[in-house]
Amino acid sequence: MTAGAVAIAVRRVRGADGPVLPRPMSAGAAGLDLCADIPGEVVLVPGERRLVPTGIALAIPPGYEGQVRPRSGLACRYGLTVLNAPGTIDSDYRGEVQVLLVNLGAEPVVLRRGERIAQLVVAPVVPVRLEEVGELPPSARGEGGFGSTGRGGVP
Repeated sequence: MTAGAVAIAVRRVRGADGPVLPRPMSAGAAGLDLCADIPGEVVLVPGERRLVPTGIALAIPPGYEGQVRPRSGLACRYGLTVLNAPGTIDSDYRGEVQVLLVNLGAEPVVLRRGERIAQLVVAPVVPVRLEEVGELPPSARGEGGFGSTGRGGVP
């Protein structure tokens, strides 16, 4: 195990014949690739969204979250992305990890069992406590919204 790595328990939800476990694909990879655990093939037509099972369940330690992110190659080649990117896996969730994919491309996309469909990045979560106030402290930006800090934003 890499020094300083966070240990995360993983379980194959359909037994030993389940999917390849998530793993980084290079020494410097920030994420672990998640694979589809589907029987046969699944076709996503343009505009279609679908929950794709990964066949794994995780026990992410308290103080961390799992972030499910798109794979850039699938997004670039096919327009396939994670609809709620990044999707969050809470530390107390123990069910099967599923990826909500959407086909934003012009052609149908075929997914096969074992295909890498998303990335999992584990990140620390900072606990917060909201404090209701009558007014917020001022800032240089103020209440400026979309496009307010540069040119070419939303009109």
